[in-house]
Amino acid sequence: MWKSLRSKNTCKTCAVGMGGQSGGMVNETGRSLEMCKKSVQAMAADLQEAGACEHLESHAISQLKKQTPYQLEHAGRLTHPMLYEKGKDFYRRIEWDEALGRISTALKETSADDSFWYFSGRSSNEAGFLLQLFARLYGTNNVNNCSYYCHQASGVGLSSAIGSGTATVVLDDVEHADLVFVIGGNPPSNHPRLMTTLMQVKNKKGKVVVVNPAVEIGLVNFKVPSNPFSLLFGTPIADLYVQPHIGGDLAMLTGIAKAIKEMGAEDSAFLQQYCDGVEQWLAQLAATSWDEITTKSGVSECEIREMASLYAKAKNVIFCWTMGITHHAHGVQNVQAIANLAMMRGMLGRPHAGLLPVRGHSNVQGIGSVGVTPKLKDAIFNALESELKIKLPTTEGLDTLGCMEATDRGELSLGFCLGGNLYGSNPDLEFAAASLSKLKTLVYINTTLNTGHAHGLADQTIILPVLARDEEAQSTTQESMFNFVRLSDGGPRRHEGPRSEIDVITDIASNALGTESPVDWQAMKEAPNIRSAIGKTIPGFERIADIDETKSEFQINGRTFHTPQFSTPNGKAQIHRHHLPELKGDESQLRLMTVRSEGQFNTVVYEETDIYRGIERRDVILINPTDTKRLGFRHNQRVTVKSPTGELKDIHIHNYDDIRAGNVLMYFPEANVLVPRTTDPQSRTPAFKGALVTLHAQPDPKRKNDDLKESVVLG
Repeated sequence: MWKSLRSKNTCKTCAVGMGGQSGGMVNETGRSLEMCKKSVQAMAADLQEAGACEHLESHAISQLKKQTPYQLEHAGRLTHPMLYEKGKDFYRRIEWDEALGRISTALKETSADDSFWYFSGRSSNEAGFLLQLFARLYGTNNVNNCSYYCHQASGVGLSSAIGSGTATVVLDDVEHADLVFVIGGNPPSNHPRLMTTLMQVKNKKGKVVVVNPAVEIGLVNFKVPSNPFSLLFGTPIADLYVQPHIGGDLAMLTGIAKAIKEMGAEDSAFLQQYCDGVEQWLAQLAATSWDEITTKSGVSECEIREMASLYAKAKNVIFCWTMGITHHAHGVQNVQAIANLAMMRGMLGRPHAGLLPVRGHSNVQGIGSVGVTPKLKDAIFNALESELKIKLPTTEGLDTLGCMEATDRGELSLGFCLGGNLYGSNPDLEFAAASLSKLKTLVYINTTLNTGHAHGLADQTIILPVLARDEEAQSTTQESMFNFVRLSDGGPRRHEGPRSEIDVITDIASNALGTESPVDWQAMKEAPNIRSAIGKTIPGFERIADIDETKSEFQINGRTFHTPQFSTPNGKAQIHRHHLPELKGDESQLRLMTVRSEGQFNTVVYEETDIYRGIERRDVILINPTDTKRLGFRHNQRVTVKSPTGELKDIHIHNYDDIRAGNVLMYFPEANVLVPRTTDPQSRTPAFKGALVTLHAQPDPKRKNDDLKESVVLG
């Protein structure tokens, strides 16, 4: 384990980014021993013995569907291609030649625009670039990635504001901030290494404002493992902790801006010189009443003014956010409102201040950078055609949910998933299972099992086992959320059977497109050749072409804004105005927020317990005790949780003082059954936050048994 963690490979979990050529557990600033439990859990999963294939062979589909994400993840590594055919009870193992042959036949029998191609953030830049290139040469733009279900709203919102969809800062900027806003996220559970950075801010007398409907204990006080003092005594994090209602962020952010204006604390010179839309926005702020702001946010005017006061006094401010901001029907507007706030005091276009979307998987940003989107950026499209001498399709491609909905309508017949758990990531899981069942062929490329292998089943479902990042025979690259590209050396394989993603993709492409393909797929088996193509066609990635020789990892050009020149048509940042949405729900309804546990990464569940929240099981709903009492329930009572989309039975009420009354927490992905397919119209990101649910009592099994015993005695 220690040797694996210290190898020259990028960390496999969150996009904060560690490792690479500096060695495992080393960040961009050179600080070492950046240890986190998430990376250990991910490595432990890859160190598992083989067993997944035997698990599939010995458990019927009906049994697999009853198993939890935890049980499937811990079934062992996949080491052999597996096939499920509709109507059968079990998967069966097949040889690689048969698996690739079946896929090739299916591709040749399928019209290109009847297929979709889904990518997770666990793959490399090389594999992502190759597969999107193959899909387009095959003839479709139905190419999408998991960010459509997480941070697509950030990309769209930031692009509309500053012309670039990623972070405007580097890691060093955050550590030199004197105020950090952490909005709608829980880094202690989901991005633990970011907590080291917040500790650095606090140690330099900086302040942290946390905005979250739930008080997360790790954001109050966190023990950083790499710091002995913090490990023993903890580090206080939040100087101010604000709990809006779920869906109240846009009103709250507008309120902060209004308070700044009323204080006269805006940077008028910056706004006039570097921003568009200023006067109209300021006029709208003045016309928006405090009553509307407080009613629609659930935050008092006093609290909002306190946040504004801290902002007004700070000199270097970082705004960071996660899916508590993006997972709303107005997610793009939330991001734009954060950008507005940064512009208001000139916290853009200079060092030690800016915008930071805290992204999930270790290479989710890189996958998007290398072209895994339905519509390629013009610069990439033109470069691919000119440099590779190819012709690309110009038909409109579908986003992730668009592909799911088209599949449900019977318009798509083949799906190809490079990593991840497409089924489990979806809202409305009953719909997701029904949709995927209408496919003729579904291909999964994975290292371990997940719920998609049990519920997302086509006429023929093929699972291809692949090597983990640190088992690859060739080096690969990954991009962090700070736009930093790392080189991973790979390492020795742990099991016979799995193949590299690059080998699998090139073989499938070669078989499907034949000898007339304009791309030499055999040459593309060599990672340096892929990087050469990336360097010629992906803006900012020029240095990747010779990274094998130089070993020089790099910051992508044109994304970090340390001067106030923005990538918009006129070079100015764009301020946006918004209508404030009403808070949803009535007295009988509760606003639901799906969350991840401390022992979880995305849809992967490493532990059933949630240490930070003190929860020992996942079939629970975390609810404020005042709501429990008001609705006539009691702690640990079993209920059915219903939404207009679906229901979950046998859910245990868990009284939880730290959630704002009127709101509840349940665990993702299990609670996705309750989440409707409502999306942000601009980003098509599903609204995983804010679904309205009701609670319904179930018979108490103990009381039922007691009644049965009494009737037997009386009889």
